[in-house]
Amino acid sequence: MKAIQITHPGGPEVLQYVELPHPEPKAGEALVKIRAAGINYIDVYHRIGRYAVPTPFTPGMEGAGVVEAIGPGVTEVSVGDRVAWATHRGSYAEYAAVPTSALLPIPANLDDAQACALLLQGMTAQMLVTDVWPLKAGQTALVHAAAGGVGLLLTQTCKHLGARVLATCSTEAKAALARQAGADEVILYSQVDFETEVKRLTGGAGVDVVYDSVGQATFEKSLKCLRKRGMAVLFGSSSGPAPLLDPNALGGLGSLFVTRPSLFHYVAERADLLRHATAAFNLAASGALTITVGHTYALQAAAQAHRDLEARATTGKLLLLP
Repeated sequence: MKAIQITHPGGPEVLQYVELPHPEPKAGEALVKIRAAGINYIDVYHRIGRYAVPTPFTPGMEGAGVVEAIGPGVTEVSVGDRVAWATHRGSYAEYAAVPTSALLPIPANLDDAQACALLLQGMTAQMLVTDVWPLKAGQTALVHAAAGGVGLLLTQTCKHLGARVLATCSTEAKAALARQAGADEVILYSQVDFETEVKRLTGGAGVDVVYDSVGQATFEKSLKCLRKRGMAVLFGSSSGPAPLLDPNALGGLGSLFVTRPSLFHYVAERADLLRHATAAFNLAASGALTITVGHTYALQAAAQAHRDLEARATTGKLLLLP
């Protein structure tokens, strides 16, 4: 089968398009013919070695497709089932043998690409507003990178809960997408100081929570945008790792909370995986979430997809179509 393989950490050029043996499902696994693979920043972190992965490996934590075979003793899925996953690496390929504990049935109202585009980032949004900071109606959230894959889904999810959303992005085109997603105010951080604007828009009080996937370029000012006892949720670092933080500084800024959640810790139990996936699927079915696929790439174009993602030149979800 054709697949992307990484033999050593590095830039997008280490994403090699190769021929690999056809996988065989073991006990507790299903062989899935992949129809769509999600491109996420965690794939970049794996590629560059920020999150260490034994080499060689096939990247991609998220995929969707059809079950072609099942391993011994498997009863959870059957041949022909449409399934998706977001917690097992190896989706940059034509086929993958995936543990059935990671597989989720795709609802009839979603095609494979839509399910793949929604699952990891939709579950991330659910985790952020329910488990990490239980967002309530009437609260105000600051969402960075609001026109990105997570940002658009997170903005819509916050609005569904009745929160006020202040969104940041870099261009007018991205601002239009953030507004379409329901953002109450959009701040072009390339033109104005977002900290000053947040203070102005909140009458100096600050926001209840900041959802920050940018990291280095935003995090210090994110803290200054919070109200007393507010929370900074750092869930990514697209601009680089956030600066080191002296915990004593949190007291002077208003007894703040800071957390760095990983989705994989919040869905480690099957019940939590089902809870967050079902919530995301149900919001999409109800129309509360619009799934935005920004661009699709052929499998052999994975390196270009990573270049585009890292250049922050994309909006919505990026998909590989094997």
